[in-house]
Amino acid sequence: MAASRRKQMWRKLKKHLTVGNLFKYVFDANYINPVMFLLLLAEVIVCVAVINKIKYTEIDWVAYMQEVEGFINGTRDYTQLKGDTGPLVYPAGFVYIFTGFYHLTEHGANIRLAQYCFAALYILTLLVVFDIYRKVRKVPPFVFFFMCCASYRIHSIYILRMFNDPVAMFLLYVAVDLFLNNRWSLGCLLFSLAVSVKMNILLFAPGLLYLLLVTQGTIGTVKNLIICAIPQIVLAIPFLQENPHGYINMSFNLGRQFFYKWTVNWRLVPEDIFLNRHFQIFLLLAHISILLPLFTSNFIGMCFSRSLHYQFYVWYFHTLHYLLWTTNLQQIVRILVLGVIELCWNTYPSTVTSSSFLHVCHLAVLFGLWFSPEYTPLRRVTTAQKID
Repeated sequence: MAASRRKQMWRKLKKHLTVGNLFKYVFDANYINPVMFLLLLAEVIVCVAVINKIKYTEIDWVAYMQEVEGFINGTRDYTQLKGDTGPLVYPAGFVYIFTGFYHLTEHGANIRLAQYCFAALYILTLLVVFDIYRKVRKVPPFVFFFMCCASYRIHSIYILRMFNDPVAMFLLYVAVDLFLNNRWSLGCLLFSLAVSVKMNILLFAPGLLYLLLVTQGTIGTVKNLIICAIPQIVLAIPFLQENPHGYINMSFNLGRQFFYKWTVNWRLVPEDIFLNRHFQIFLLLAHISILLPLFTSNFIGMCFSRSLHYQFYVWYFHTLHYLLWTTNLQQIVRILVLGVIELCWNTYPSTVTSSSFLHVCHLAVLFGLWFSPEYTPLRRVTTAQKID
């Protein structure tokens, strides 16, 4: 009986392993599930290997734990929450989530357990991102290899550094997935929770506002904007009661300066220009002057960001593949752009050359999107299934 079942299974498998099917599983965007499943299995193995074979490097984890420890000990004045790297500069959602990590990892001391938590977060993020790509059906299966096992920097950000950026991006991608399912209110709630972890999520806001207006109308947009505002207020209540100005100034400080030595994208300009307020205002205006849907809005924000630090790579890494395969660029050019971007983000410290090449790649994607027939500022998104 068992032998008969094995023969039947083998016959079914042989039917699927034809040359035509293998070609579809590699190049056809409608047949991405098998590749995604195999890559998820591979990623589990890679994550375990990285945790056990590559030395953990401390950057911000201890500071995160020190910051939330002050909250746990009763401090509600945001200006008094500090760590070794300086004051707490993230919104209230960060405090609650990393308080959970604090208790789960023995006050932050169990680094190995924390790494496995972030490995799980990485796998969950891939699951959500894969679901987004499965629904839009634009990117061929072989491209997902570049999204997964090929990026050293992304694995480092998640499981060797444990930054807060991956937490915010996970919540953002869940929101995007909900938007694709036409669940705008719940999606806006998750979007707001993502903002409450790190302010970079606001780079998606121009695209979200555009999509709300064209899919939900004025009344629906106002309703969903209120939903976006509610978590920011509720989560911040303990801090707003103690020192409202201190909380707002520390967690949503748009004027905060970045260190020149950590910049990945603007090494090609002198430090005095980099720190100049007029330069920063120019970059901000360049971002908000273009209004395109979600992934593009965020990408434009990255192009004109005042400074990109190494952990910021995760802000747009999982969206690059969709953006590139939306353009009319040649296949080899798309792959080359992905490869050069990866090299730029892996160059430490950054150089004038790596910074310049990163801008060239960003411009290639930006112009590719601008001239793509599917991606014009005037294109109306009439259903949630058209969302980026």
